[in-house]
Amino acid sequence: MFAKKAGRRVVYLDHIATTPVAQEVVEAMLPYLREHFGNPTSLHSFGQEAKKAIKQARERLAELTNANSPEEIIFTSGGIEANNLAIKGLAEAYEKKGRHIVTTEIEHHSVLHPLKSLERKGWEVTYLKPDKHGLIHPDQLAQVVRPDTVLVSIGHSNREIGTLQNIKELVQTAKSKNPKVLFHTDACPTLGHYPVDLKEWGVDAASFTAHLMYGPKGVGALWTKKGVKIRPLIEGGTQERGVRAGTENVPGIVGFGVACELAMRELPDRMQRLSRYRDRLRAGLEERLEMIEFTGHPTQRLPHHLSLIVHLIEGEAMLLRLDLMGIETASGSACVSLALKQSHVLFAIGVPKEVANGSIVFSFGRDNTEEDVDYVLEEFPKTVKLLRELSPFNPQNWEQYVKGKK
Repeated sequence: MFAKKAGRRVVYLDHIATTPVAQEVVEAMLPYLREHFGNPTSLHSFGQEAKKAIKQARERLAELTNANSPEEIIFTSGGIEANNLAIKGLAEAYEKKGRHIVTTEIEHHSVLHPLKSLERKGWEVTYLKPDKHGLIHPDQLAQVVRPDTVLVSIGHSNREIGTLQNIKELVQTAKSKNPKVLFHTDACPTLGHYPVDLKEWGVDAASFTAHLMYGPKGVGALWTKKGVKIRPLIEGGTQERGVRAGTENVPGIVGFGVACELAMRELPDRMQRLSRYRDRLRAGLEERLEMIEFTGHPTQRLPHHLSLIVHLIEGEAMLLRLDLMGIETASGSACVSLALKQSHVLFAIGVPKEVANGSIVFSFGRDNTEEDVDYVLEEFPKTVKLLRELSPFNPQNWEQYVKGKK
């Protein structure tokens, strides 16, 4: 729970969009905004102190993700840049070996948009359609990987429906069809909420971001396995092994490192406690509300994530009403909701546009409590009841939708 808003309790349940910066992270960053302000490329003591801080943060991220070496990590401005660098950088570095890429219909726009750019340049991209829970099955992947496939990019977790992919199995399938294919995964929503094991997964590249795991905004990372080539998007400097030019965001990187340290210490508790809140909220909503439909896989999902569709309601009105009650949540990805477009993720798993508008995502964080769940269970059904009374839709819409799904 956070500070009260206009006398009301405030419950922040949009941690899949961003998280509050942990106090330990803030305290660690402050000296690098003030007295330790050196440029890491400088040879004097100020610069070397900054360089040492970056090295330590790299080591912490490598330990959290079980990377082979800290030197395999490239710091970026965030997850979106990391995904762009992975897609464009890997594709262009290996285009002589082929110009075919495999991905899914439910990836983040920072994966899908760079792929569209490559398609305009003559690349061929195959988009796999998930099942109704958002899962990609190995046999689907096996059917499309070819000798000229240079890259497969499938996200480990989905921001909108919470589903976790079996990345290890998908990597093994792809490489059994083409041993030279590279496999990238967007693990930005995963890090800090679910174990990341790069060695176990067997991927060649993975994207991360700090602000989804109690670190600062404006810093992320791309991990690439040793020996994997990548072409820079930003040139003009030798920073980050020459792959990502530009003076490093030292305070942000320091904060990212401390957020990783917190995750290593707190992850078991986060998973156990937040999944308990999630399951309690789900059970309470099922008991109190009719005409709701949960999305994503029921068990193979992020521990802190619950997503559903509330039928016969317009989603934006639901979010605004909840905000008045101090409940801060979301309808799909932050990048999608701002544009007020139909969710491509919900469309891909078979949810019609008129139904998808009623989607809502609750994502818990380390500061939430049992009392927060109780407050949502008290106020959310009231909001649904009120909006349904004002809605132009009627239960017949729901009945027709259910018949169509059978």
